Amino acid sequence: MAKPKRKGGPKQQLSPGARARKAARDLAYAMTPRRREMKAESQKVNCKKGYDYDHNTGKCVLASHNRGGTQSKSKKDGTKAEKKQSKK
Repeated sequence: MAKPKRKGGPKQQLSPGARARKAARDLAYAMTPRRREMKAESQKVNCKKGYDYDHNTGKCVLASHNRGGTQSKSKKDGTKAEKKQSKK
């Protein structure tokens, strides 16, 4: 019988010390003023199930579309071109 898939993808193979340092680093980044502001904004919008708030366009978009890979390689994320592309 096959193992069930792990939610969130495969687990990184880190040593215990590296795992602790990464957890501290990730938490510090998540608690920066900008990230806290973005989190609060996302929670206020309350998108329907399967959708995420896109901070670049200011709208709820499909979660699969909002999780990276939505921008061509020649353009940076968060540009006017990305907002234009998302309207199509």
